[in-house]
Amino acid sequence: MTDFDAILDRFLQYISITHTGSSDTRDAYKRDIERFLQFMDENGIKDFDAVTRDDISEYITALRSGEYSSVPLSDSSFARNLSSLKSFYRYLNKREGVSSNPVRVFRGSANRRKLPDYLTYDQVDSMLNVFDLSRPSDIRDRCILEVIYACGLRVSECAGLQISRINLRENFLIVLGKESKERMVPFYPRCAQLIRLYLSEARPLLLGDKTDEGYLFVTKKGPITSRTIQRITEKAAQAAGLPGRVHPHMLRHSFATHLLDNGADLRSVQELLGHENLVTTQIYTHVTQDRLAKVISEAHPHAHRDGK
Repeated sequence: MTDFDAILDRFLQYISITHTGSSDTRDAYKRDIERFLQFMDENGIKDFDAVTRDDISEYITALRSGEYSSVPLSDSSFARNLSSLKSFYRYLNKREGVSSNPVRVFRGSANRRKLPDYLTYDQVDSMLNVFDLSRPSDIRDRCILEVIYACGLRVSECAGLQISRINLRENFLIVLGKESKERMVPFYPRCAQLIRLYLSEARPLLLGDKTDEGYLFVTKKGPITSRTIQRITEKAAQAAGLPGRVHPHMLRHSFATHLLDNGADLRSVQELLGHENLVTTQIYTHVTQDRLAKVISEAHPHAHRDGK
């Protein structure tokens, strides 16, 4: 298994030797790369050569929205983060034997903040409806996507869910989020019914004779990983005929966007998502505003008239 911490230490030593910047510059590199290593860990990526362009694209989306910082990144902060990541991969290619460089094609200049990708209501439903609920693995996979969308979970939070933290009498669960902060998230009755179905008919078969560690979602090899959840999401999206690459974080973005679309207040959505700063949550209001502006531009009969 790759020792990320040791590689990061060697990279920072390399930066110190080859660059004449201050200690603040070195600290900035450290923070930037630690964010990327956190993303790799949460998505079960164990090797730098395994990182794809799609992974970098997903990381960039999460980075710009504030998922790995207290607030959404400005254009200048984002450009610095991307520059750090490019420097890191050049180092990996030169000194650590890594052959790939999926960051090379990305550019830091942008005129406006990258808004999070999300799915429409119909697209979410089409994904959830591709599963055959007579099969244990399909019950589990459907349950995973339903829980992420119902509760707005990060993929790592879904993978780490414990059965003991789920209350099926009152329909809520306790999430262990970033920095080990707990939050309570309620879910709707259909999600509760699906969890019950999974617990009674699918999980025992998938668990087999393995030791029960108490994780909600399991495979025949043990607790499910974030990477497996990512593959489940991609496969469901393909089966539903959705365009582009769909990743689990899009379900979290959809959760927030759909709540705001239907009148939820920003503070409640902030609490449900586990955002420390309200500014991080406010990016979803821009998603809603942009979508509504597009509707007006395309559909209003006066939208294409001169302003007279």
